[in-house]
Amino acid sequence: MEDLQSALKDRNMTVSTIADKGRCLLATRDFYPGEVIISQEPYVCVPNKSSVETRCDGCFATSNLKKCSGCQVVWYCGSKCQKSDWKLHRLECEVLSKLDKDKRKSVTPSIRLMVKLYLRRKLQSEKIIPSTAIDNYNLVGALVAHMSDINEEQLVLYAQMANLVKIILQWPEIDIKEIAENFSKFACNAHTICDSELRPLGTGLYPVISIINHSCLPNSVLVFEGKSAIVRAVQHIPKGSEVLISYIETAGSTMTRQKALKDQYLFTCTCPRCVKLGQYDDVQESAILEGYRCKNEKCCGFLLRKTDGKGFQCQECGLVRDMEEIKKIATEVKALSEDKASKFCSTGNCQEALTIYKMIEKLQTELCHPFSISLMQTREKLLKLLMELEHWREALAYCKLTLPVYQRVYPAVHPLLGLQYYTCGKLEWYLGDTQSAVKSLTKAVDVLRITHGTNTAFMKDLLMKLEEARAEASYQQSSKDE
Repeated sequence: MEDLQSALKDRNMTVSTIADKGRCLLATRDFYPGEVIISQEPYVCVPNKSSVETRCDGCFATSNLKKCSGCQVVWYCGSKCQKSDWKLHRLECEVLSKLDKDKRKSVTPSIRLMVKLYLRRKLQSEKIIPSTAIDNYNLVGALVAHMSDINEEQLVLYAQMANLVKIILQWPEIDIKEIAENFSKFACNAHTICDSELRPLGTGLYPVISIINHSCLPNSVLVFEGKSAIVRAVQHIPKGSEVLISYIETAGSTMTRQKALKDQYLFTCTCPRCVKLGQYDDVQESAILEGYRCKNEKCCGFLLRKTDGKGFQCQECGLVRDMEEIKKIATEVKALSEDKASKFCSTGNCQEALTIYKMIEKLQTELCHPFSISLMQTREKLLKLLMELEHWREALAYCKLTLPVYQRVYPAVHPLLGLQYYTCGKLEWYLGDTQSAVKSLTKAVDVLRITHGTNTAFMKDLLMKLEEARAEASYQQSSKDE
């Protein structure tokens, strides 16, 4: 702990303890929006496993891949990634190669992550690879496992997974109970590694980053540059304040967020947003984000259940929607979503999926409040499908429909909002509306330079796009003036 505190002191951070929350990370100087607070390489990480896409174990790339000839499980994009990973993969390759084909198929990313955890601990203990104050197994040992909060079914699953890890490693002295506990630590502390557009690539364990606590109104954001985890300030963080990130998707009612946190991370959030649970403003926001629309199309009021339970009444104009009518539409939406939409998406039939999601959108437009999260998510799916099918003009229309909801449910500086402005700007520019593209891309840059910095290939490309769009808009304006 002293070594960690010393290392963090040089980074203007300190570890402290807060009642009811446990360990936390405090700033020892003021941090301002866009500043990097802390960065860390993963202690261990693995790419996602997919039936349609394979990734390099070194850099998560998807092109020019070759399978490891030894274990037949791991892929690399070239000799550079293979060499950089060799000290660890040499041991992993050895143990995976001994498995029969069926056992090899059961090696999921979670199992691989655990195997790599123990192999890396072994290599560090034998001084084959170095350990530092912020890169050592003791930091993993200090993470919270929440074993007493886990249900029996989950405990049995962890025990089965731990047994498979023991079979793979073939170490007589290894403790199955400790492995099961580490699986619980993964569930609460591992992070999904994403690219600059927040598309998931893999999973990594970052023991120092994991000390940072959650808030549904965070002052920092976690993004990734390659496999490096970067925490940047999105607000002014005064000296002595706790650094906070969000563990979950924060667009949703307090009850939805609380459930997600309890299910995945086994705690109840008491952030400034969550303490409002049950208050009138919170009830109103929940009814807007997850409730129903008024029967009067010109009214944007929110509906609350009537005391007799027979319907929902608009709090703006007083009109009542019948419970049976609502149930009927909701059942149709559920049937289309579960049966048809997921089937066509999984088979890659974009045109059929588009037709079904448009049917879902029509029903949700009748059912849901205009700022409904579920309606926004359906429109997001339609946007992606339309872009896949290269229906650019219609895609832009849907992108513009989602923006007011994004602006409502996310803070002004949030990566998802910035990325939505970016998508809008790209489509506008492609369709020749350069003036609008400049406005959208400027909004994207204003947000994303704070959340992402300016040094990644993605941000350099975005800044170049904005520069080119401005030059084009300027040329168009000067041509008009002539």
